[in-house]
Amino acid sequence: MIGLKRVMIFIDGSNFYHNLKKHYARANIDFSKLVLKLAGQKRELVRTYYYNSPVDQKLNPEEYKKQQKFFEQLKKIDCFEIKLGRLQTVQGDSKIEKGTDVNIAVDMITKAHRNHYDVAILISGDADLVQVVQEIKDLAKHVELVVVPGQKCYHLKEVADRVITVDNSFDDCWL
Repeated sequence: MIGLKRVMIFIDGSNFYHNLKKHYARANIDFSKLVLKLAGQKRELVRTYYYNSPVDQKLNPEEYKKQQKFFEQLKKIDCFEIKLGRLQTVQGDSKIEKGTDVNIAVDMITKAHRNHYDVAILISGDADLVQVVQEIKDLAKHVELVVVPGQKCYHLKEVADRVITVDNSFDDCWL
């Protein structure tokens, strides 16, 4: 008898947030419900990793407080880990996220090599992860990509084994 497929979920937090805001004009997802729905009842959810960068406390104390409260809520979810990159200043006051893509890539590949999962569920639209997805597939793992309607990530969609769209079937995952 074949056992349950083991699932790990990798969430590019900032990418997911901005795509939800762009399409739905809100981003208040219940992550505990979302990850269980994505894993499904016939698979074992091993762990979820959520990647983001902290807001600069000095530049935006209110946003920082809101984000920290959000992170505290995420920490209460079983088998859910937060991995933070950093924001780097470029051209004046503009900030870009650093470390997130690399952290996702390293975790997805390392955990695949260590045989920690059978199926990786990636919530991102970042084309930088195309080679990572291909490498994981070459290790005989499956990769499912979660996107928001209208999200432009053609190459990731092409390389993923399955594309899941956060549509009306996810209505029970909103707060």
